[in-house]
Amino acid sequence: MSPSPAHIGIWGELSDVEHELRFVDVAGVRTRVLRAGAGPELILLHGTGGHLEAYARDIAGLAADFRVTAYDMVGHGWSDLPDRPYTIDVLSDHLLGLMDELGIDSAHLSGESLGGWVTAWTAAYHPDRVERLVLNTPGNIANKPEVMVRMRESTLAAVRDPSDATVRRRVEFLFHDTSMVTDELVNLRRAVYSRPGFLRAIENTLVLQDPEVRKDFAWDPAWVGGVTAPTLLLWTDHDPTGGLDEAALLQSWLPDARLHVIEGAGHWPQWEKPPEFLRAHRDFLLLGKDPV
Repeated sequence: MSPSPAHIGIWGELSDVEHELRFVDVAGVRTRVLRAGAGPELILLHGTGGHLEAYARDIAGLAADFRVTAYDMVGHGWSDLPDRPYTIDVLSDHLLGLMDELGIDSAHLSGESLGGWVTAWTAAYHPDRVERLVLNTPGNIANKPEVMVRMRESTLAAVRDPSDATVRRRVEFLFHDTSMVTDELVNLRRAVYSRPGFLRAIENTLVLQDPEVRKDFAWDPAWVGGVTAPTLLLWTDHDPTGGLDEAALLQSWLPDARLHVIEGAGHWPQWEKPPEFLRAHRDFLLLGKDPV
């Protein structure tokens, strides 16, 4: 695969890709969805406080092989912000409802950070809806309190004061090479964080960083062991939310998993290392082989 061209902007990445961006009603939740390409169904899930543009650098490449769906989870991006805790079961039900609305019986799922947690939960409890699974830097498998505090405090600071400086720090947390954090990406995140009602929405998401709430959904072999879908753990060597020791732990719990480490990236390898991210997805999901 040839190297990625220089990044020219989020929508510039889609300039030569036929796609649709629309809103879908999912059980009363107006949900923002982008779809592109043709082939096996592949659904992409972003992380905490995120939005579908997290995959801007990958959609064109993935659309060459897959029918790609990226969306803003409930309480995120420009989807609706109903006032209720966005626990993992709620986020999973929203995913399944979206699949129903789009007529997708089953799909490959690829989730980053919180999105990985949601996809793993969905695969464990609704195995008939999941073909293959990619868990992309799913984060804090060991449920470390200090990681929960850091995630909660940095996110709340940026939403309470969505200035350039605070939001930039929150976005830079996701990157190993912070020079790749563009003004466009920061301003997009600022626009999301400045939405009316978004502070309450992010508080409803960050309940997952409360140990008492988290214990009902925390990564645990009791439910992770129920994931029968072949699974790729896509890790990096600079993920601030969990090291390779946690990847090994998760791999030991999963019945059918393999690990691929992307070097020189942080929590967003899909943005920092698109060629390797795309190659791993094509190898594992389309060709059924382990990435090398």
